[in-house]
Amino acid sequence: MKYLGLDLGTRTLGVSISDLTKLVASTYCVIRFSDSDYDSAIKDLSSIIEKEPIEKIILGLPKNMNNSVGDRALTTLEFKKMLEDAFGIEVVMQDERLTTKEASSYMIAADMSRKKRKQKIDSLAANIILQTYLDKERNEKSWKEKKN
Repeated sequence: MKYLGLDLGTRTLGVSISDLTKLVASTYCVIRFSDSDYDSAIKDLSSIIEKEPIEKIILGLPKNMNNSVGDRALTTLEFKKMLEDAFGIEVVMQDERLTTKEASSYMIAADMSRKKRKQKIDSLAANIILQTYLDKERNEKSWKEKKN
């Protein structure tokens, strides 16, 4: 089984996927939809979930820098509920502060054109969200094993 990483925007949904060992996240695609048409995003996401054996969804939570929850985060929490209702899969929230900036920095360092960066930024941000979760989960498991 695999994990799916998601980065929700107002018109895009960045998608990444883990390998079967849950060690490595890879970019998958970007789902585009009309302004705040999250039902359409869910519909497009369902075709991915039908193809891939998804055990858990990791959804980026866009908290404010002071750790408060703003309008964007509230919308994302509503989307979490939509995902759970649509797919019956556990959805875990992962702090996503600065992931888009980090993704942009990676692409600039790779000398990627502005046009290509715009096309890839959301899936790379989703990849960072998922990889952060995978690393955290692996570290927690390792710590528990050492403790016992």
